[in-house]
Amino acid sequence: MHPVLVVEDDPDIRATLCEALDDHGYASVGAANGAEALDYLRNAPETPCLILLDLMMPVMDGQTFRNEQRADPRLAEIPVIVISAYRDVEKYATELAADYLAKPVRLDALLDVARRHCDAA
Repeated sequence: MHPVLVVEDDPDIRATLCEALDDHGYASVGAANGAEALDYLRNAPETPCLILLDLMMPVMDGQTFRNEQRADPRLAEIPVIVISAYRDVEKYATELAADYLAKPVRLDALLDVARRHCDAA
């Protein structure tokens, strides 16, 4: 099964999202920032079916990560869902990603995006 990559700097949020995915039959991998996520992607044995991406992170933010991901043909087509607490997240999400989830992320919304992007993978 292809994992969901959760890129989130808050360790509690990252752990909660990964646990929710794992509890519902989706494998997950966490990364604390965009640089860690790119390192994982470039060395992973299999490509994730989905990336959940926070925007504001230290080391490498979501925008920079997304630019790097899009520049790599092997990684560019992995669907990205932005997760953010910003009120205007929809504006950023349409430029960066397939969709967005507002924080706090609701379990039903999380599982819906996982089903849409991972069940067919």
